[in-house]
Amino acid sequence: MEHKQVNCQVDCVNGCILGENCPNTEYREAVSKFIEDTPLDKMLEIAEAARMKKMMEPPKWILPDDI
Repeated sequence: MEHKQVNCQVDCVNGCILGENCPNTEYREAVSKFIEDTPLDKMLEIAEAARMKKMMEPPKWILPDDI
């Protein structure tokens, strides 16, 4: 069976389109376990820590190639 090339980040926004043939099944199971085992307050703490880390990074300058 030929596997179809899928960009999961774009194509699977509303759910996996490959079903059982998904190459990311192991990640889906890990995420489901994380969601079940982690309280919402802990998830919010993790998100806030990631947001603060991102805000503390210096700005990234992107210069166009034609300068």
